[in-house]
Amino acid sequence: MTTQITSARLPYETRGKLLALSRIKGKSKSEIIKEAVERYYEQENNTEEIDSYTLGLPYFGKYSLGEGDLSVTYKERIREIIRAKQNSY
Repeated sequence: MTTQITSARLPYETRGKLLALSRIKGKSKSEIIKEAVERYYEQENNTEEIDSYTLGLPYFGKYSLGEGDLSVTYKERIREIIRAKQNSY
């Protein structure tokens, strides 16, 4: 693969982000920029419509509060709370 040098002027903050990514990922600045351009190109040329469900798939079930049936059992929980309050009087 033949490569060509390209220069770009970056704001100070953007250059700092590039340097930080380079250190964190252990990659050269050129590699980071190439990956970013490829991702952006793919994103812009993706004509396929993606629905919100598909976009959310990586996050579903990732975080849990422990009780996954709260939306189904909320009425019964309210009844239990009311009964407990009535019994405490």
